Amino acid sequence: FTSYHDPKHLVSSSVTLREQLALLKDPGVLRYSQYYSVVFGGYVALALWMTKYYVGEYGMGLNTAAFLAACFSLPGGVLRAFGGYLSDKFGAYKVTWAVMWVCWVCFFLLSYPQTDLVIKTTGGSMSLHIGLNVTLFTILMFTVGVAMAVGKASVFKFVADDYPNNIGAVSGIVGLAGGMGGFLLPIMFGALEDFTGIRSTSFMLLYGTVCVSLIWMHFSFKAKRNG
Repeated sequence: FTSYHDPKHLVSSSVTLREQLALLKDPGVLRYSQYYSVVFGGYVALALWMTKYYVGEYGMGLNTAAFLAACFSLPGGVLRAFGGYLSDKFGAYKVTWAVMWVCWVCFFLLSYPQTDLVIKTTGGSMSLHIGLNVTLFTILMFTVGVAMAVGKASVFKFVADDYPNNIGAVSGIVGLAGGMGGFLLPIMFGALEDFTGIRSTSFMLLYGTVCVSLIWMHFSFKAKRNG
């Protein structure tokens, strides 16, 4: 038996190194690299950061913190194939757009720091605590993990659709961007926490990166969406 081969994938590439490096200036490649730095780089960074976050923010033991952190990292790793299925069925744009909006909402809620308010009245004072408890926090992180798993597949669906003759080169560039995000974001998380003393600044940073993705996506695909 022989497996099926798409003739388009059998064409030998004559693309030179100079032409491959020129892809770094392509707006589409830069756009997809930014998306992937969010859904893959953010996933890697949070997977490294979550255990420490549970211990510091909620005072949990290391074993419990690691177990709850797995509620984020496990779906983010095993549901990527499901993201590929959705991307094939609904298209890369619709799936990635939905993924970014889910992340936007979740990171907005996760960004709010644990806050204690003291309201003074004539009869005394009243204390009010505002913040996510560990259950809500874990549910939101699980949701983000699922969204990022789907997004990791949908971004590469963009690459396959838009660069069928340069899949290898573009995939390498986009993958590099994701890896760099996973390397740099934990460092930035720590720097922001040291500077502000607020742990949830890590989510504020991710919220900002998702805002960039949504704005970039809106204007980049506006003509295609209205056409």
